[in-house]
Amino acid sequence: MEAPHPDGRAADAALSGRVGRRRAVQIALASGSALALGLWWVLPSDGPSYPHRPISFATGVADGVYEKYGVLLKSDLVTALPGVDVRLVHTAGSVDNIERVVSGRSDFTIAAADAVADYQGPGKGDLRACARLYDDYMQLVVPRDSKVRSARDLRGLRVGVGQAGSGVNLITRRLLTAAGLDIAKDITAYPVGIDQAPAMLLSGRLDAFFWSGGLPTAAVTAMATPVARIRLVQLGDLVGRLHAMGPRMQYYRQAVMPADAYPKAQGGQAVATIAVANLLVTTDRADAGLVQRLTRAVIDSRDAIGKKVHAAQLVDLRTAVFTDPLPLHVGAARYYRSVKP
Repeated sequence: MEAPHPDGRAADAALSGRVGRRRAVQIALASGSALALGLWWVLPSDGPSYPHRPISFATGVADGVYEKYGVLLKSDLVTALPGVDVRLVHTAGSVDNIERVVSGRSDFTIAAADAVADYQGPGKGDLRACARLYDDYMQLVVPRDSKVRSARDLRGLRVGVGQAGSGVNLITRRLLTAAGLDIAKDITAYPVGIDQAPAMLLSGRLDAFFWSGGLPTAAVTAMATPVARIRLVQLGDLVGRLHAMGPRMQYYRQAVMPADAYPKAQGGQAVATIAVANLLVTTDRADAGLVQRLTRAVIDSRDAIGKKVHAAQLVDLRTAVFTDPLPLHVGAARYYRSVKP
């Protein structure tokens, strides 16, 4: 866990007591910088103060788990952050999300740990994590009668590889390399995500597509019917080759999609694959009180969100602090300290 910022000790002391309304007005009037920014600081009695202004939350593609998680979390933030207008933004996925946050176009986002580690652009050192959320599982979907039994069998086929700027595309490129395939020469790559790939597969315009998401992903579940007749292809045989490709591959772990993830598509069988952790990401510019309250909302909303987004059931206070490769934001660290037994 990240140590408290030296400047945070005075803030922590101020947060430990209740600030009266008269004192709050005095603070607001004395804060020339806050007035210059046009901010109104909300001082609720049940937690740390935070700026009352709109915040942008970058999610992902339509029908993806990021998007559904963001919609449900927004509802909980109405209670957790009264007076804050949370604005959701559709994006291409993890890579796009990171670029949005470091550039200041979004305040918070969800991104896969491998995409965070891969980012080497401006503002990399500003990135901070609020929590480790749930794992994404790499899924290779084909028609049930397809001859594809591993990624190596995709040679010469039409394959959905995820949108540019998505975590799916990042992982897919690495998996194809591990399988000995050149994405530019050995397959016909279609840069489509989960919002388009299922319909393209079912209509015969794709032979296969890759997807990286929590289990189960609703769009894949919708395909897994006796009529659609799809199948999930194992990717477990590529884990060793993937890890041999360099230190950035350490964020991928060997995993198994349980037989009940997509029971109509797996024939009662578990499917070996790879998984990567998702992180709730912001920057060190985010207000500590805001981050502390938002982090609490993420942990407290697990069960309610998990009823609709099953992957969210895996959000856990005990593992949320393990946010490698990012340090915890000081506000998130304060929250975890406050609930530590």
